[in-house]
Amino acid sequence: MKIHDTLCGIRKDIIISDMIRIYLCGVTVYDESHIGHARTIVVFDVLRRFLEHSGGIVQMIQNFTDIDDKIIRRADAENVTAEEISRRYISKYFEDFDKLNVKRATAYPKATEHVEDIIKFILDLIEKKHAYTAKNGVYFSVSNFSEYGKLSKKNIEQLQSGARVEIDESKVDPLDFALWKLADSGPVWNSPWGKGRPGWHIECSTMCAKYLGGHIEIHGGGRDLIFPHHENEIAQSESHDDMPLAKVWMHVGMVTINGEKMSKSIGNIRSLQHVLNDWGPNVTRLFCLSGHYSKPIDYSEDLLRESLTRWRQAEVCFYEARQASIKTDSSILQDIRNCVQNFDSALENDFNTHLALSAFFLLAREVNQSAAKGNLGMDDARAARDEFERMSEILGLRFSKLDDMQESEIGALVSEREHLREMKCFEDADKIRQRLDMMGIEIIDHGKKTTWVKREKIKSDNDLGSSPNSELG
Repeated sequence: MKIHDTLCGIRKDIIISDMIRIYLCGVTVYDESHIGHARTIVVFDVLRRFLEHSGGIVQMIQNFTDIDDKIIRRADAENVTAEEISRRYISKYFEDFDKLNVKRATAYPKATEHVEDIIKFILDLIEKKHAYTAKNGVYFSVSNFSEYGKLSKKNIEQLQSGARVEIDESKVDPLDFALWKLADSGPVWNSPWGKGRPGWHIECSTMCAKYLGGHIEIHGGGRDLIFPHHENEIAQSESHDDMPLAKVWMHVGMVTINGEKMSKSIGNIRSLQHVLNDWGPNVTRLFCLSGHYSKPIDYSEDLLRESLTRWRQAEVCFYEARQASIKTDSSILQDIRNCVQNFDSALENDFNTHLALSAFFLLAREVNQSAAKGNLGMDDARAARDEFERMSEILGLRFSKLDDMQESEIGALVSEREHLREMKCFEDADKIRQRLDMMGIEIIDHGKKTTWVKREKIKSDNDLGSSPNSELG
């Protein structure tokens, strides 16, 4: 497959048959995860699933930043330790992302667990003249890395005059950034330079090298990490190893609210827990995948409602394909093949989840329309079911399923209802429909045939106004 490389500005080949090592910059654990975090992590979750379904072996490392001034400030405000804050929000992270059906990474290293490794990494940079000690700690010497700015396309002159550079008189150059910060309070560790703690950027360079080695296939994160975090990672790692850090730098666009970046000061942050409570995991994932990964998407209730409507259509397809019982000549087999080809091609060509979803929902529509006309044959249904479930697994979507005993009970109730309708006992038939509705089962009548769907319970369902089945044709 080909993925756009932020560094070179071109699409590069990722050979799926090889071992694929991915380092994804994770969250700083001082607060709950929000929908912006979710988008980045869902994108990489689907990338990993697609690579694995295509025969690749993936090593996925996602760190937790558990040394940070924000964590310390939160701990001081609550009169608890920084460790307690980070432990709380790491636990909350797994609670939220397990609900979101994100596969666990190969490992989740924490900065606090790798301080000795970080110190060794810094010592090597000092020995190679890429870092120096100063009054407030150890700094990376940007002027000694000639390619600084190559990822963000910034030149040193612009950066030196920019307002984003932290002022520190102990630096040789204003652009130099901290590898080790001397400190007396908060979490501190002993080092050759005195008590203190690592800088933000050095932890990822160290853990990427420790868990994945030198030159990896994909390094990723949100677009907001391009500068300074990933720019500084490149400078550190390539000065340390004398080789490119990653073959592909893959960055996910931001989630905005009414066109504005989410910010606590504005008060427009949408926590992942809030979105999951209102819309459930499947609709949340569909929202995160609704646009090309590299572009921003704007959080809106309308887009979430659209995703919910499409998800309801997918649920119908899932159950229609399982309940087809007639034998007929193939009528949609070529349509199924076209959808499969378009789905795979979209993901192979710069991981276009927007086009992949279009193919996924087109397959759902073909199946639903064929079933509504009463001509969905068993062979077509089997082919559609196999591919639909494969696509769903790649997209990380989970359908509400029942065991054999529950399906048998529902089947018996549906048959009884059909018999009562034939006998024109409509009041008794409606009582069975109501009973099924209480079980979360929706009935779909196709002329003389009735099928059923197990619906996912979603709090925002009432906002749809009308049944999504009206759009199935």
